[in-house]
Amino acid sequence: MTSVQVDKNHDGNEAAGKAPEEGYQRGLGNRQIQMIAIGGAIGTGLFLGAGKAISKAGPSIILAYAIVGLVIFLIMRALGELLMYRPVSGSFSEYGREFLGPFIGFVTGWTYWLFWVVTGITEVTAAATYVQYWNEGIPQWVSALVFTVALFGINLISVKIFGELEFWFSMVKVTAIIGMILIGVGVITLGFSKAGDTASFSLLWSHGGFFPKGIGGTLMTLQIVMFAFLAVELVGVTAGEATDPKKVLPKAINTVPWRIGLFYIGALIIILSVVSWTVFKPGVSPFVAAFQQIGLPAGAGIVNFVVLTAALSSANSGMYSTGRMLRDLALNGQGPKFFTKLSKNGLPTRGTGISVGLMLFGVYINYQWPGDAFNYVVSFATISGMWAWIVILLSQLRYRAKANRGELPQSEFKAPGAPYTSIFALAFIAMVIVMMGIDPDTRISLYAAPLWALIMAVGYLAIKRRDSAQLTPVEPAEKV
Repeated sequence: MTSVQVDKNHDGNEAAGKAPEEGYQRGLGNRQIQMIAIGGAIGTGLFLGAGKAISKAGPSIILAYAIVGLVIFLIMRALGELLMYRPVSGSFSEYGREFLGPFIGFVTGWTYWLFWVVTGITEVTAAATYVQYWNEGIPQWVSALVFTVALFGINLISVKIFGELEFWFSMVKVTAIIGMILIGVGVITLGFSKAGDTASFSLLWSHGGFFPKGIGGTLMTLQIVMFAFLAVELVGVTAGEATDPKKVLPKAINTVPWRIGLFYIGALIIILSVVSWTVFKPGVSPFVAAFQQIGLPAGAGIVNFVVLTAALSSANSGMYSTGRMLRDLALNGQGPKFFTKLSKNGLPTRGTGISVGLMLFGVYINYQWPGDAFNYVVSFATISGMWAWIVILLSQLRYRAKANRGELPQSEFKAPGAPYTSIFALAFIAMVIVMMGIDPDTRISLYAAPLWALIMAVGYLAIKRRDSAQLTPVEPAEKV
């Protein structure tokens, strides 16, 4: 169902918040949705990226994750309010189209699609490099090809298989973090292993204080921390295929605080109490450093397996998301009609297939020319992911205003403190974007944004012209 149809039928079922029938099979149950939500918040940003953040901020990175975690929860509650109003697979693209205009919906759909294509390229390539940890003789391109084809095949079977795979991918990540926390607590309290003599919670402030790089150093890590949470909004894309979206999705969203508290803040507190923050370096997993300090020789291999799982999970989610986004755009006349058709199993295989083809091409490019141009594209993926959060918040503000005026039904899952909490989250994102411009490591992503905006504007104008031409009445030919 398009946003135009919704606008014409606010008094009908859609206005009442019923999920429209989009042709998908509702095969994702509570167990899968919960794990997809957990997995979306745990990725390589924690297992690898946290090392760079720790080296820049010291123990105060814990506070940075807590603050950003609060903002992420506000974003997810805003998304939850919209999902309970109208749970659709197009999610924030659909809401942007309805509440902010067709152009915003167009930009959001294509931008989020590009985000996952680029993310899929990087994650499959990363997964191939992780395989070389065990066997350097396996060419990187071979592993990348095998992973891509295998994940694509899984996405062609059924949405239940996708959900089951994500469940186990997330289970590996969750088990690894909980195991690290339990081992770390044992080292700190019982003093076993070679790290037992120095492990202490006092390490959180004994090497230069809690803010060893100053408040400014902590602030400059906020963009790194924000990137770690990209993809947490993926749970919204599953709305069209959840067995009971109005029951399952609120539960998944409400678990965000404890997930962040345990898997990010809890894990970092323990790691930084086992190993001094001065040990960590950019590009080195804090989990690997902690295992080495404890003296577990198998630790590096375990972490490598977990990071491999995280990369494959992200690539799998990308394949799932791209097909749904392309079909949503096509159904709304903002993409080729070719993508509207579903397979016998209710899957948007055409959109997924095209996206996977681009992922494979991207892997080839990365293998042949791993230069700066590719890194610039990867850098752009981060800002495009944040665009989805901005659209979610702005759409929720417009929806809440209309609902308060009685123009739309109230959501059964209101965001607490809105609209003020949504405004705060928007202001926080704006601050992070400013910091991205200050930091030379992330500034390049902002350079690419205007170019993509220009491409989107040209594409949208072309679609408008096409639609106008189709609606222009043809004068009947004169009889000779």
